[in-house]
Amino acid sequence: MKKFAVTGIIAFFAIIIISNSIFTLQEDESALVQRFGRIEAVYMRDVSDTVRAQLQEDNPSLPIYVGTGLKFKVPFIDKVIKYPAKLILYDSPPREVITLDRHRLYFDNTAQWKIENPLRFYMAYNNIDSAKTRIDDVLYSEMRRSVGLMNSYVVISDKEASGEMLLELAENVSKNFTRQGISVIDIRIKRTDLPVETYSSIYNRMNTERQQEAAMYRSEGEEIWLRVRSETDRSVISITSQAQRDAEIIRGDGDSEAARIYNEAYGNNPEFFEFYNLLETYRITIGNGSTLVVPLDSPFAKYLLGVGLSDDISLQPQVPANTQSEQDSDNNGATEE
Repeated sequence: MKKFAVTGIIAFFAIIIISNSIFTLQEDESALVQRFGRIEAVYMRDVSDTVRAQLQEDNPSLPIYVGTGLKFKVPFIDKVIKYPAKLILYDSPPREVITLDRHRLYFDNTAQWKIENPLRFYMAYNNIDSAKTRIDDVLYSEMRRSVGLMNSYVVISDKEASGEMLLELAENVSKNFTRQGISVIDIRIKRTDLPVETYSSIYNRMNTERQQEAAMYRSEGEEIWLRVRSETDRSVISITSQAQRDAEIIRGDGDSEAARIYNEAYGNNPEFFEFYNLLETYRITIGNGSTLVVPLDSPFAKYLLGVGLSDDISLQPQVPANTQSEQDSDNNGATEE
């Protein structure tokens, strides 16, 4: 019984010693082994060249172990300090900032940060809560500076400008924590609120700027319209003038050709040409119920009244044949007498 008791006691203490001699490093963890207040080793899943150079710079003799799984330490003496190696979400309470146009805005931000160098993080902050407090101070200090360079309507409505501002903000904040082993990966704005008393002024300002922009667009459109209209009018005048000139040239050529044909026809038969011209004059001047007063010797009456034509055309009325014979007999008798 004594043997079993001793064996059990030895096994119990062996288990305690073994359990205090090992620890497990998870995939999303890094660890420091501390002995009597001094860091004796660093355990990380992977180590970048920058972090390795920083660790060698801080303590050239410090062992650096890469990889996860079971690790060993001196039982009851060594203390293991673990830190998350994954992204840590920081959610800050809303803070007030003042824009370039002196408007107050309330920003509710989130940030994602990571412990890149556990040794420097331990030396600077020791725990996560202290680091969050420091990040909060630096973040809003840099945000007040960045937002102070922008107008309120740009911060609220211009997503591209706000995105560029947040990228620059994350870079500037990360620079402040490089020596503390922290890297700020991303900063996002969850919500942007305006004080109630600034709603009307912001709306009026935005409305005025949109009206000015609309007036500018209208003036530019009117200028373009006037330019197009003047060019169109000038083109119409040019085309019309060219067409009129061409028409006058064609009309002149036609009149010249007609005159040539008339002259040629007149030269071939002057009497027919004169007769044709008179007939055209009759057609134009004489109509139903027309009254003409012309002298008998006028050329106009030549064909109309038969003046100057051959003897078979006479202005005297035609006398029947028997009447003419009786007249001739009477004349003969008178002659004989």
